[in-house]
Amino acid sequence: MSILKPPPKQPKAVTIQARVEESVKTYLELYAEFIGASTSYVITEALKLLFRKDEDFKRWADQHTDNHNHEKAEGDPLTKAVQQI
Repeated sequence: MSILKPPPKQPKAVTIQARVEESVKTYLELYAEFIGASTSYVITEALKLLFRKDEDFKRWADQHTDNHNHEKAEGDPLTKAVQQI
């Protein structure tokens, strides 16, 4: 048995582009520096927090996942993502 455990498997990452106000970019970079993380990490975790806290969105998403060619099942990616958050 190894003394150190391997890091957890990272989920597949994709690239997105978004336009934000200059002040948002500045605060994003400052916050990432503050916690010692990348801006991508901050964005991902902020969105997960939003998805986890917004009960109206969760209800809406449950009703609209079929519109995005997702199967309403335990294996549904959105369901998994919200449950993991």
